[in-house]
Amino acid sequence: MRFDIITVLPDLLTSPFAHSILQRAQKKGIAEIVVHNLRDYATNKQKSVDDYPYGGGSGMVMSIGPFAACIEALQAQRTYDEIIFMSPDGNTLNQTIANELSTKGNIMILCGHYKGIDQRIRDIYVTREISIGDYVLSGGELPAAVLVDAVTRLIPGVLNDETSALSDSFQGELLDAPIYTRPADWRGHKVPDILLSGHEAKIADWRHEEALKRTEKRRPDLLK
Repeated sequence: MRFDIITVLPDLLTSPFAHSILQRAQKKGIAEIVVHNLRDYATNKQKSVDDYPYGGGSGMVMSIGPFAACIEALQAQRTYDEIIFMSPDGNTLNQTIANELSTKGNIMILCGHYKGIDQRIRDIYVTREISIGDYVLSGGELPAAVLVDAVTRLIPGVLNDETSALSDSFQGELLDAPIYTRPADWRGHKVPDILLSGHEAKIADWRHEEALKRTEKRRPDLLK
């Protein structure tokens, strides 16, 4: 699976993709993450990619020209299943969306900055808009990193234990059950006896019941 990320701040994305699961996914050749500097597609001497908004108002708007040039250059090399714009007014990212995107082959992600991007970019090129929450960040780079992480870990072969992702919170619309590790007794705080029983069916039932309880308490909206 390949991700092409267009940003005006490519260095901001260096660290998130250079460690842990995302690093291993790239080394295995399962995921390819390529970051493109939008300024490379600017045509003026200053390499500026923004301008004042028509109609007045505060802030600067990212221009259509550099984005169009970069998007079309990438489209000339391969077909993209999705061109995603990370936006606070997009659909909120959830596990269902991550699951769906993990089945794709090529995804392009556009990172906005400043006041926003020219609406025509969204109208002409973007196939999906995604938000990571009801708040505003300085740019789309961190949301893009979140999206890539959420999707990549679901690709077969990325996790050492492929069943791990299937038991994550939000899979099956439930939060995960409590989990424990050694020691079984820490300062009088004990691991539930059922988890030490070795009875797999009963343990599975307990985990499902606990997941339901936690979801009902913390996220009852999921049960609807």
